[in-house]
Amino acid sequence: MGFLRVSSSGPWRDDLDGLLALNAARGARERVTLLRIFEDLRGLGYEGGYDAVRRYAAAWRRQGGTGAAAAFVPLSFEPGEACQFDWSHEVVLIDGVTVTVKVAHMRLCHSRMPFVRAYPRETRGRWCSTPTTGPSPSARGPARAGSTTT
Repeated sequence: MGFLRVSSSGPWRDDLDGLLALNAARGARERVTLLRIFEDLRGLGYEGGYDAVRRYAAAWRRQGGTGAAAAFVPLSFEPGEACQFDWSHEVVLIDGVTVTVKVAHMRLCHSRMPFVRAYPRETRGRWCSTPTTGPSPSARGPARAGSTTT
């Protein structure tokens, strides 16, 4: 008595739909596990198994029952609007000597064109000549620069 099948409209379907919808409407930290939803359904008198509830919940999510819309937002940038910037340390051979250099990597978001510049040592001049912080406001790079450094 009271078994839940995904394809049939059993007496527990409305209760389970309500519990799943209530859980989906909660904040991410307030959501409960499917096992807790199963226990709540058992408290209402459901005598079926957890597996049937799990299968029904998976089908409910696939049908868009979570309320979250699948969306794709294409990223588009105007020329010179934004770039990605990062630093790295590389080991190179210069005149037969192994040296660690600091490398500035920049990629323009509009064209995806990369720019790379290596610095043999850390000096203030290195910071003043990077593409995103040119020597004067007119020589600066893109308006927005996203850095992956911390």
